[in-house]
Amino acid sequence: MSQRGGTRGSSTVKQPVGQKKLTNVAVVRLKKHGMRFEVACYQNKVLSWRTGVEKDIDEVLQSHTVYSNVSKGVLAKSKDMIAAFGTNDLSAICTEIMQKGELQVAGKERDSMLSTQKRDIATIVMEKTINTETQRPYTINMIESLMHEIHFAVDPHNSSKKQ
Repeated sequence: MSQRGGTRGSSTVKQPVGQKKLTNVAVVRLKKHGMRFEVACYQNKVLSWRTGVEKDIDEVLQSHTVYSNVSKGVLAKSKDMIAAFGTNDLSAICTEIMQKGELQVAGKERDSMLSTQKRDIATIVMEKTINTETQRPYTINMIESLMHEIHFAVDPHNSSKKQ
C-alpha cells in the first residue's frame, strides 16, 4: 500500500477571520492634501443624509472606518488622517468625508440617472413649447431626437429645471 503526501479526509480550509464583506456599497471619496480618503456607505441612504432626511450617520455608514481604498480594503494611515484633517477622530473625519466628498456611482446607475434626467428635461421643454404650424405640443420623442441632434449633454450636478 503506497501512501501519498498528506492525510486523507482531513483537509482544512483556511478562511479569513478579520474580514467583513461589504454589500450594497456606495463609496464616498474625498481628496485632501494629495491623499485619498474613502468611507463605505449604504447607497440609498447617502442622498437622504445629505438632504437632511436621514439624521443618524450610523444608519448611512457601513462602518466608522476610513479607507484609502475601500474596494481593496486598504485602511487610511493614522498619520495621513492627522495631516489632512488635523485629528484622528474617526467620527469627525467620516462626517467631513460624507459632507464634502464625491459619491462614486457605478456605470449602469449613472447611465440610468442620466437617461431619466434627459427625459425629465424633454418633458419640461414639451410642456413649455408648441409647434406653431400645428398649434400642438411637440412630442417627447421629437424633443429627445432634437436634443440628440444638437448634442445636448445632461449635467448631472444641475437640476432638470435649470438646464
